[in-house]
Amino acid sequence: MIEPALNVRGIKEHYNATSRFIEDNIRKGLGNKVAIVCDNEQLTYHELLRRVNQFGSALRNVGVESENRILLLTYDSPEFVVTFFGSMKIGAIPIPVNTMLQPNDYEYLLNNSRAKVLVVHEDFWDKIKEIRERFIYLKQVIVISENFSKKTDVIDFFEFVDCASEDLETYYSTSEDPGFWLYSSGSTGNPKGVIHHQKGMEMAYENYAKNVLNITEDDITFSASKLFFAYGLGNGMYFPFGAGGKAVLMKERPTPENVFEKLVETKPTIFFGVPTLYGAMINYVEKTGIVPDLSSVRVCVSAGEALPATFFNKWSELFGVDILDGIGSTEALHIFLSNRSGDIKAGSTGKVVPGYEARILNDQLIEVGPNEIGDLVIKGESLTGGYWCNLEENHRKFYGEWMHTGDKYYQDEEGYFWYSGRSDDMLKVGGIWVSPIEIETVLFQHDKVLEVAVIGKKTENNLVFPKAFIVLKDGVTPSDELSDELKLFVKTNLAPYKYPREIEFKDELPKTATGKVQRFRLRV
Repeated sequence: MIEPALNVRGIKEHYNATSRFIEDNIRKGLGNKVAIVCDNEQLTYHELLRRVNQFGSALRNVGVESENRILLLTYDSPEFVVTFFGSMKIGAIPIPVNTMLQPNDYEYLLNNSRAKVLVVHEDFWDKIKEIRERFIYLKQVIVISENFSKKTDVIDFFEFVDCASEDLETYYSTSEDPGFWLYSSGSTGNPKGVIHHQKGMEMAYENYAKNVLNITEDDITFSASKLFFAYGLGNGMYFPFGAGGKAVLMKERPTPENVFEKLVETKPTIFFGVPTLYGAMINYVEKTGIVPDLSSVRVCVSAGEALPATFFNKWSELFGVDILDGIGSTEALHIFLSNRSGDIKAGSTGKVVPGYEARILNDQLIEVGPNEIGDLVIKGESLTGGYWCNLEENHRKFYGEWMHTGDKYYQDEEGYFWYSGRSDDMLKVGGIWVSPIEIETVLFQHDKVLEVAVIGKKTENNLVFPKAFIVLKDGVTPSDELSDELKLFVKTNLAPYKYPREIEFKDELPKTATGKVQRFRLRV
């Protein structure tokens, strides 16, 4: 734990995340150990620090100062890590952003963040360079390209770094200084800039990676979730670095085939995915009959949405390894509720991760009893200091040390938390609150269902009933008979009033880049 102290001058104790996650490993004698594996490239901790120092020095050479924002639009790669920690070491603010957005989205992110520098892989830059004049705060564009052709309006990343000094003094930051930003997914509006402190990564590492995953320097992590997500940033970067372990990075899109190939090739000990990916990987095995060798993996992790119990059970049956389901958020930085090895209740989100506190409140902000659904609020030292330039959301979401997650939950008598949907997803059917997750969980158990999302649909009399959107497994044909079969299946397994009055079969469900189903798009 970080305990900021006051020295005689009244200045809080020096703390910089680059020192903690990279330099500490060198001080421990791990400098020659491989820190990153990415395709055919490897970087030791010594090599990584050298590149980090060069990038930080190069930023200072072009006038970047503390708290200037640096936008990262890059693949999962050594360049991402070098840019992230090189910026933090000089007190600048790295901001990783989603690589799957449209040009107008990047215009918003650059202008909202007021970033002075953009570090970008060349193919992404090619998609947005035509609107550069609309990036009103941007001063420098640093392009990552293997075959850079000399251009006057942008800087070559490798030339920029190679020519800079390997000696770099660390900016005198404290644990509570702004360290980096992340942007929320923006599933219900414009993305929000989430400000995290220098200490945030260490708090998330101590709470989850150390206490729940029991991570050590012998571990190799591989995350299908990308580094620009809060979840992926821990999985693929500061978790392994915090322990002195190794990170496997993958630039490609995480299809089942790509992920299985990387798992077999690199033999990680910890694998991180999301429920939709686990479902797709299970479907791939069932479809092809190929069961890849995952014997190196000692634990799997899932977050993003609730993991269906059917996925947990099938994965364990296929590969003999448990999936630890949990929930985190961009605002909390990583997972704050989780199942643990030896303490798993399939379908639940587990218990509170050490270092956090959680409560479930009713509409009067009074804590509810067991098995009563309410709003989940949490507190812990990895939480954001607030949103950038968004007073309305800051006032709505934060109450002192507590943060409203926007999730509906209940807690059973044994202390396990059960997800009941987003606060704005709950349905009132016949005057009784119904969780769409409860209906989805049952439908997932049907052997013909691959994906499902349940929303509320209003009748002409303004009454609400559940409607299910279903993606069927390969080879299954939609029909009225199957629709009736699925409705009866829900009636048989839940209170009859909860069954979906209408079922619509779809080829795919709309999702965020993290794999979360965008139910609001289904309500249109």
